[in-house]
Amino acid sequence: MAFYSSGVEYAIHSLMCMVDAKGNERELSVREMAELQGVPYDYLGKIFTRLSRAGLVNSTEGKGGGFKLARPAELISVLDVVHAIDGEKNMFECREVRQRLAVFDEAPPAWVCDGPCGVRSVMDSAQQRMEEELARHTILDLARKMYRKAPDTFLIDVQDWITDRRSPS
Repeated sequence: MAFYSSGVEYAIHSLMCMVDAKGNERELSVREMAELQGVPYDYLGKIFTRLSRAGLVNSTEGKGGGFKLARPAELISVLDVVHAIDGEKNMFECREVRQRLAVFDEAPPAWVCDGPCGVRSVMDSAQQRMEEELARHTILDLARKMYRKAPDTFLIDVQDWITDRRSPS
C-alpha cells in the first residue's frame, strides 16, 4: 500500500502542467487538466479545493476560468503539495512494544523506558530525511526535468491541445 495517496501524484502532475520550462505560468481548468492527463475529473476537483485552501493555487473567474499558481513554481515544493493533499502524517506510530514483553510481568523495569524507543528514533529520522528530500524539489524542478526529456514539439503539442479545447466548435 502506498504511503501517499494518488491525489498527491495527480496534484503534482497537474501543477507541472501549469508551468513551462522557463517557469511561465499557464492557467488551466480542472476539466482541461483531467482530460489532458486522463484522471478522474471529480477527484481532481477535490484535489484543487485542497490546493486552493493550502494557498498553492488561486481560482480565476469568468468564461474559461480555472486555476493558476498562487506563487511561482520554484517556490512550491513537493512537500507543500504532499501536506496540502494528504496532510502532515507520521509514517510510523510507536506502540511502545518494548514495555510489553512477557518477561516483565506487570510493569517493565526502568531501563526499558529510559529514553526514546530506538525503533521510533530510527523511523522518525527516516521521516525527517524523506520530508527534507521532498522539500528540496519544486514544481519547476520537476517540470524542467520533464521538458528536458520531451521532444521539442511536446510543449507545442500541449498548447495546441489546450487551444483546440477552448476554441468554439
